[in-house]
Amino acid sequence: MLKHPKATPPKPDELAVAPRYGLDDLTIPRHELAAGELAPEVAYQIVHDELMLDGNARLNTATFVTTWMEPQADRLMAECFDKNMIDKDEYPQTAELEARCVHILSRLWHAPDAREATGCSTTGSSEAAMLGGLALKRRWQHRRAVAGEATARPNLVMGINVQVCWEKFANYWDVEMRLVPMDGDRYHLSAEEAVRLCDENTIGVVAVLGSTFDGSYEPVAQICAALDDLQARTGLDIPVHVDGASGAFIAPFLDPDLQWDFRLPRVASINTSGHKYGLVYPGVGWIVWRDAQALPEDLIFWVNYLGDNMPTFALNFSRPGAQVVAQYYNFLRLGFAGYTRVQGYARDVATRMAAQIAELGPFELVTRGDELPVFAVKLRDEVTNFTVFDVSEALRERGWQVPAYTFPKNREDLAALRIVVRRGFTHDLADMLIDDLDRHLQRLAKQSGPAHDASTASGFHH
Repeated sequence: MLKHPKATPPKPDELAVAPRYGLDDLTIPRHELAAGELAPEVAYQIVHDELMLDGNARLNTATFVTTWMEPQADRLMAECFDKNMIDKDEYPQTAELEARCVHILSRLWHAPDAREATGCSTTGSSEAAMLGGLALKRRWQHRRAVAGEATARPNLVMGINVQVCWEKFANYWDVEMRLVPMDGDRYHLSAEEAVRLCDENTIGVVAVLGSTFDGSYEPVAQICAALDDLQARTGLDIPVHVDGASGAFIAPFLDPDLQWDFRLPRVASINTSGHKYGLVYPGVGWIVWRDAQALPEDLIFWVNYLGDNMPTFALNFSRPGAQVVAQYYNFLRLGFAGYTRVQGYARDVATRMAAQIAELGPFELVTRGDELPVFAVKLRDEVTNFTVFDVSEALRERGWQVPAYTFPKNREDLAALRIVVRRGFTHDLADMLIDDLDRHLQRLAKQSGPAHDASTASGFHH
């Protein structure tokens, strides 16, 4: 069994049930099925009580995942938990809502012909990214095979700041990762570095619209322009996949003039996370290709399932339709103006918080929250008696989960705190966090030396 490296030791095998509901001296096994049944209210109370030890999701500034939806969305999701998304014959209207969502995203991202939208829902942006990577690899293999060239050594170029799903993709599907390390104040991929690593075996370049390390956008348009120049000089035609896990639901509303999507002819596909800034609870992502030619037909399976022959391209099969329905609810409920208002509020909270934290004294901003509503801060060089890991641990005392972590290769010297502002994180909550941070700083300033570092903090691993 895979375990978190800091997981607590195994509990005793027997769990004593509290003497309520007329149950006295009852124990049940923790790690195997009990011989008999429990009343539903007893089973509920046991699980409910254990889950009280989890953190408060609304106070978790580490996660990008949505932690609040409107009651009407909650109700719709409850009505759809039992609908299997794969069964499009039995649940045709749920399938229709999925198709509408793909069309909406195709138009939002300026696909050349959104009437012929090509894409699907997934369990999250990680699965969507892997599907985008698979399409890149298969297209490259087809081109090489037609030209009579070898297809044994594909590679994919990206910045070292990419999410772990891309490492999984490269590992699972035998693709060499060509990672561009950070350098100085450059915390993500640049056009120059991307092109430098490309060759005839490059299946594509991944550009991240919203790095999870610091919330910054990678320069998609510059990367595409550099690849255009490379093609003009060498004949290499290398497509771009945009990992818009967060930014693809931010930039269309707050940065409409930013060129990053299918307006750039070299962008072949875009993935995003519906359960991040798409504003849906965990369990939905999206992948859209610029046109049908960008998705090789031999990746699509036709499955005879429960009486109908249906196309499917996914790593998963059965999954609930609830999150897809909730995504369509958001599109219907908010519209363009509503998404602009919600995302704009989040950015206002983030930029204001970043400025206030910078004014506290010990901190220096790495980013300001003016791209994704996400920002990172580090301690000034002259602060030596406590660390960002000490700050993170101190904030946990009040329930705040503010991750502290070190940056990757070439910038392992940089340790930062990162704050993600999502829907439901208000200016009022931000003020409370700032107040708590200020109080803890007064105590930390009296320390003679650091108490925690990356190895001893209970914190966050990027």
